[in-house]
Amino acid sequence: MQQKKDAPLRSDAQRNRERILEVALAELTLCADVPLSVIARKAGVGQGTFYRNFPKRESLVLEIYRHEMQQVADAATELIRIHEPDRALREWMDHLARFAMTKAGLADAIRQATSAPDSPAKPGHTPVTSAAELLLRTNEEAGTIRPGVTADDFVLAIAGIWQLDPHGAWQPRAARLLDLVMDGLRAGAPGGKGPGTGETTEKPRSEDV
Repeated sequence: MQQKKDAPLRSDAQRNRERILEVALAELTLCADVPLSVIARKAGVGQGTFYRNFPKRESLVLEIYRHEMQQVADAATELIRIHEPDRALREWMDHLARFAMTKAGLADAIRQATSAPDSPAKPGHTPVTSAAELLLRTNEEAGTIRPGVTADDFVLAIAGIWQLDPHGAWQPRAARLLDLVMDGLRAGAPGGKGPGTGETTEKPRSEDV
């Protein structure tokens, strides 16, 4: 009986936490110094609930960053499940671009949260790197990208997205850059998918020549 009473409470607590993270992301992207009381009010939670989840500004900022990064990493498995490998990789790049813009928008807040001598360190990129490795290996096994591409190669190839202005019209520029990267990955793929189209490039039959 106690379990039935506790389950909704856990669900409510999780919703409150997710709502705080959602509002905090939007507010801290606009202003790194936004008062935590403003975030709590806009999230619709009391001060006690807010500070039970995030006792310090630093813990909130770094949890936003960690949460967004994990969302990107988790998307890889789901995209592989529902799409062909190369489409899964290309769509995951869009997720990664949105994360890059989130990180850029939070740059000031992250810098403030990690700059003090006793501040916690910024979370590493291991989940995203592991997700990239999974997608690359899945595509290599399917013959949809050139063999031998590592996660480090991939990160270097897409480095341009980190230079885009998150407050500008970054979407078309990111899409063009990522399409070019995808074309490069497809070039030389054993499966013979042609750059730009995602379609298999077939040699003409002798009777068609």
